[in-house]
Amino acid sequence: MKAKLEQITKVALEAIEAATSVDHLNDVKVSYLGKKGELSKLLKGMKDVAPEDRPKVGQMVNEARAKIEEQMEEAKTSIMKKIREEKMKKEVIDVTLPGTKVNVGHRHPNQIALEDLERVFIGMGYEVVEGPEVEYDRYNFELLNIPANHPAKDEQDTFYITKDILLRTQTSPVQARIMETGRMPIRVLSPGRVFRSDEVDATHSPSFHQVEGLVVDKGITFADLKGTLQQWAQEFFGPETKVKFRPHHFPFTEPSAEVDITCFKCGGKGCRMCKGSGWIEILGCGMVHPKVLKDCGIDPEVYSGFAFGIGLERVTLLKSEIDDMRLLYENDARFLKQF
Repeated sequence: MKAKLEQITKVALEAIEAATSVDHLNDVKVSYLGKKGELSKLLKGMKDVAPEDRPKVGQMVNEARAKIEEQMEEAKTSIMKKIREEKMKKEVIDVTLPGTKVNVGHRHPNQIALEDLERVFIGMGYEVVEGPEVEYDRYNFELLNIPANHPAKDEQDTFYITKDILLRTQTSPVQARIMETGRMPIRVLSPGRVFRSDEVDATHSPSFHQVEGLVVDKGITFADLKGTLQQWAQEFFGPETKVKFRPHHFPFTEPSAEVDITCFKCGGKGCRMCKGSGWIEILGCGMVHPKVLKDCGIDPEVYSGFAFGIGLERVTLLKSEIDDMRLLYENDARFLKQF
């Protein structure tokens, strides 16, 4: 038994000395110290040892185990030291080399304008809601008082997926979905991407962004609409900004209006920005059409409301004094980093 134990110890120490990696050492440990290792097998033969010799043999096995473990720990420390030295040699930093510049991005001009706009309306108690970009014709047109034969549908002719499913032409379908729930009062802002079959030029794109607002409650009047837009204009463009309403027509509002603001560049005196008029057209709005309320399950005899739609790119271009909408989408870092 003693001779066998000495032989196992000798072979184990030789294997440890020959090991060149931590994984190799682990293999040696399993082979000699593991549950099915050589020392464990040797201990299983203790039943053949005389009872009076078993303590002595057990002590010899423990001494052998301790010796192997000690040698293994020393070998592991030596291997790790060599690995660390090699790694340090490879990772030497040449402090004379120029540093690597880290380019840090920032928000897109559109996103900056959107967050500024949302901040104003959230401060007035509005909730920001979003809806699907792929929409049903029913929500995009029918519930907004734009039937199949309506001229406005030709103006917004867009990208159809099927006869009844299309890429939305406005974010107004979100308003229809909110009104359908019947939860009152309603005070929501719905930003998002919309699609129309427009030719690409300085002021048009087949894909752009809108921010639409909707308020429905008892006793809502045009005065509430005017006060809301006046408040937004002053906080967004400056405290001296004034608004002007011009009669217009939208199928889903009655009465409807186009809204102009005094030029924030010249204060209404006339300049290149406002083409000498002193005013800039900014958005469309109106009182929600009674038919729209009724079709969405709201009694127009009890409730009234107003809606408005803001072209996000338009206010971004105006506020940042950009004269070509295409610049926002070209991903030219030289342009974008100015904002």
